[in-house]
Amino acid sequence: MDDEVRIGVYVCHCGRNIAGTVNINKVVNYAKKLPNVVVARDYRYLCSDPGQDIIKKDIREKSINRVIVAACSPTLHEGTFRKACSEAELNPFLFFMTSIRELDSWVTVDEDEATEKAKAFVRASVERVAMHEELERKTADIHPDVLIIGGGIAGISAALVLADAGQQVYLVEKEPTIGGHMAKFDKTFPTLDCAACILTPKMSSVGSHPNIKLLTYSEVVEVDGFVGNFKVKIKKKPRYVNEDLCIGCPVCIDDCLFLESQYESEFEEKLGKRKPISIPFPQAVPLVPVIDPESCMYFKEKCPGYCKDVCEWDAIDFNMKEEIIEVDVGTIITATGYKTFDPARMPRYGYGIYDNVFTSLQVERMLNSTGPTDGEVLLMNGEKPGRVAIIHCVGSRDRNHNVYCSKVCCMYSMKLAHLVKERTDAEIYNFYIDIRAAGKGYEEFYRRVMEDNVNFIRGKVAEVTDIAKNEEEEGKLIVVAEDTLLGRVRRVPVDMVILSVGLEPAEGSENIRNMLKLSTVEGGWFLEKHAKLAPVSTSTDGVLIAGACHSPKDIPDTVAQAEAAAGEALSLIKKGFIELEPNVAFISEDKCTGCKQCITVCAFNAIDFDTEKGISVINEALCRGCGTCVATCPSGAAKQHLFKDEQIYAEIEGLLSE
Repeated sequence: MDDEVRIGVYVCHCGRNIAGTVNINKVVNYAKKLPNVVVARDYRYLCSDPGQDIIKKDIREKSINRVIVAACSPTLHEGTFRKACSEAELNPFLFFMTSIRELDSWVTVDEDEATEKAKAFVRASVERVAMHEELERKTADIHPDVLIIGGGIAGISAALVLADAGQQVYLVEKEPTIGGHMAKFDKTFPTLDCAACILTPKMSSVGSHPNIKLLTYSEVVEVDGFVGNFKVKIKKKPRYVNEDLCIGCPVCIDDCLFLESQYESEFEEKLGKRKPISIPFPQAVPLVPVIDPESCMYFKEKCPGYCKDVCEWDAIDFNMKEEIIEVDVGTIITATGYKTFDPARMPRYGYGIYDNVFTSLQVERMLNSTGPTDGEVLLMNGEKPGRVAIIHCVGSRDRNHNVYCSKVCCMYSMKLAHLVKERTDAEIYNFYIDIRAAGKGYEEFYRRVMEDNVNFIRGKVAEVTDIAKNEEEEGKLIVVAEDTLLGRVRRVPVDMVILSVGLEPAEGSENIRNMLKLSTVEGGWFLEKHAKLAPVSTSTDGVLIAGACHSPKDIPDTVAQAEAAAGEALSLIKKGFIELEPNVAFISEDKCTGCKQCITVCAFNAIDFDTEKGISVINEALCRGCGTCVATCPSGAAKQHLFKDEQIYAEIEGLLSE
């Protein structure tokens, strides 16, 4: 390339997003006078094909060897303009993009100030881009196997798409069975389809698919490597029942003699009991019991092991140990789901204080025909309720707990209202803040529930109490709430209270976040790479997100995102390799003193120590270009492509000069 620096500056109007505040003509005319600027132009939408063609033409005809685009955030269109430069046979890393939209026009009211700010940004860019150097992307091969963390409806859906496409999938689920929360539901809104009828065939397909290795009762404990080449360690807890030998018959469970040792069933939301050896529910996959060593009398030396004696298949093995399974995969999909908010954190609602205050998930189990009450909605005394209150937004839209909306609560509250009324003929009261029914068929379902003569009271519930003020309230739970439509406080006596609890990230998601180096938003939900342009990708290349680990969402949105994540994984696998960004750190061997400070601060384990040379060495495939090691290095040996000191200093000098 010619040593002469020839810069082209291109300023985008972005409709009126930029031009409505910044005087584009003044910026362009100013840019023309800057050193090394050969051409300066403006265009209404530079990201369009005609806009890119202008840049390509100038590169070819005016021998432009540096390009600056002053427009929106590089997050949106840096890739677009780098590609345009490449198509014009200019190294894409001789391009620089400065944001005069997000950092200027959108945050500056005065036109003169916004224009001067834009000039400063362009001036700084001109100084910086002159210092850019040609860089080349490197590639890494993609291992074709995929790891999916979480066996709910998201993990199941993604696994089936990938497996049907011929890929080997490792599906890891921490519970003894796949299915997640959906396996606990009776029906799904708004169509009231049987949840098991939808889910069970998919679960069976996962269990029998030759391309899916199902690892239940297991957890991912370590992830090393980088996109295309992840090395994963999975801890498989002992079931004390051999999955290869067990045929799923219930003889061992039926013959467990320690009936007095029945424990609260986690699957039944503690409304039902389980034995020390149990299968969570009849459609479980795998259909293999699990023995709880905390409650099993054999481990307390109070039982000789009757279950082992009655098993004709010799599947009971009390000597099973925890094992570590190591797998190599190219991509990882996190589908860890959610947990429900614990309403005991809000004692004013009476959960754990009064007998007949239940969570929505507990009522789901009551409604299920395989649940603890055989599909009947019952009070603790075994009678059907005559009046039921459903309290929305418990733990959601609350500054003291979770400020976000959990999205599904309004709809499942109305579903419960419909089903409880259908089973009990009770009078139903829905206490809501706002009804949010934004989904296909949701508004119609809302109207259907209103036509069921369900009462809707707009107002936040202050408390649930059993302190009666009159004869009508005696022996009842009283829901005290403001009715904002009537403009008064109401006291509604009921027999049962259902708390519509919100959603929170699943237990253990913090560990997954740390292992995979993911970012989170408020509340702990995993953050996507870009909300619009990369909704299933993350900041860690090769790691994708699906379902409610990303944010609260309903089943249709969960399945859609899961299949999108599977498609994204497939696109990486079928390509066979991935291009790595060259903005990685590197070590100048002659300056490195071997202090190892860079190793201690690297969050991506990308730096090793060469004992023979006594210096640090960076693995470019693992480096994410965060720059922490560069900032930490006391000798200045650590540097970073595209962010070298001279480039940053030049940009600062350009910004501060006039």
